[in-house]
Amino acid sequence: MSINRIAYEQLIADLGSHRATLVAVSKTKSVEEIKELYDLGHRDFGENYEQEVVDKHSQLPEDIRWHFIGHLQSNKVRKIAPFIHLVQSVDSFKLLKEINKHAEKNNRVINCLLQVHIAEEETKFGLDEEMLLDANFSELYQLKSVKVRGLMGMASFTDDMDKVKSEFRYLKTLFDKFKQIHSTFDILSMGMSADYSIAVEEGSTMVRIGSLIFGEREQ
Repeated sequence: MSINRIAYEQLIADLGSHRATLVAVSKTKSVEEIKELYDLGHRDFGENYEQEVVDKHSQLPEDIRWHFIGHLQSNKVRKIAPFIHLVQSVDSFKLLKEINKHAEKNNRVINCLLQVHIAEEETKFGLDEEMLLDANFSELYQLKSVKVRGLMGMASFTDDMDKVKSEFRYLKTLFDKFKQIHSTFDILSMGMSADYSIAVEEGSTMVRIGSLIFGEREQ
């Protein structure tokens, strides 16, 4: 398969007007497909599985910025710590401490986003507002090998775009609240292929898009 260049170029134009970063979700896609997009100048790619991103990292150019966007188990952090650019899916403070430990071992500072649960589905991971408010951020900022850059969230899987808009707006409100307190907050990652246009209208600075560029993923 080949990437959809027309859709990609349209996305870049749309997102450019909102100053939002495009993360191309390349999970299950081949090294050849990723390289095709890389050759167009794209550098930000998102993966869900630690072994898959480790394998792809070993076969592709070093200047790719790999984003981990899936549920990350603590015992798998060590595999991606040497090279990962941004862990978008930090859904517990225990995981953040584990990332810090392995970043320190690799003499790196790893960028992270706190994943917030904003959708109805129970299957989605993430912190809720109460957890964020209760968090001892002074303790977190003592973790010198991670940098918390903002929040990430996934809206409900629904055709009700008013509901999606409401969930994105709620996450933007949380982001603005914590940004006033924490100067490192500069990334709000929300929006995927079906809802990215709503996300950027509601203030997203980063979207995660796969199927519009690569086509539907293989099961």
